[in-house]
Amino acid sequence: MKRIIYACLIVALFSSCTSDDDGDSQNDNSNFYALTVGNQWVYKNYRFKFSTQEYVDTGIVDSVSIIGIENINSKEYYKFRIFTSGNDDGIPLYNLNGERFELLRDSLGYLVYDDGTIKYTNSDFSSRLLFSTEWGSVYERLISLGHEITVEAGTFNSSYTQRFVILENGEQAVGMDHIYYADGYGLIYDTVSFVSQENPQVIRRLDSYSIEN
Repeated sequence: MKRIIYACLIVALFSSCTSDDDGDSQNDNSNFYALTVGNQWVYKNYRFKFSTQEYVDTGIVDSVSIIGIENINSKEYYKFRIFTSGNDDGIPLYNLNGERFELLRDSLGYLVYDDGTIKYTNSDFSSRLLFSTEWGSVYERLISLGHEITVEAGTFNSSYTQRFVILENGEQAVGMDHIYYADGYGLIYDTVSFVSQENPQVIRRLDSYSIEN
């Protein structure tokens, strides 16, 4: 059990093992994930300080923008550019400094990577297995579509998803991640947690945005 104490839910670095199999179907009725070229988001990262039981600004910033569209197998994917600054020590709980890219599309409420795996869903309330290890299995489950959350960028009526671990003994771990997406705005808030600790170790909150739907 000691290894569980140090295990971390850094599944922001992983995508769901569930594959999208809807063929060429795509949700054209809304723009829940704000998939429009030119849209921009800025997120600030906060860490939990055990001595004060508060979250403090780390100075680590994720700047996200949609810079184009790529056609892959006759499907259009939006190209996200994520640029991180402030993580000078290369702490793995946060994105590493520098630039990286993601290709994503909306498929009937599923936010899907170009390899077919699912990053998020606003339509499926079932538990989805992300991955399994020797100490347990990590799941995500959509909990609510109408959860109000306030961050630096404002107050949003958001979908709310939990990411949790079922340990090898069948019990649910104390640690849990929380993810919020708002219709027409995209990601608002997410966390990174240790399996054995109730309070998330890292919170990332939307600080500002520029969106055209």
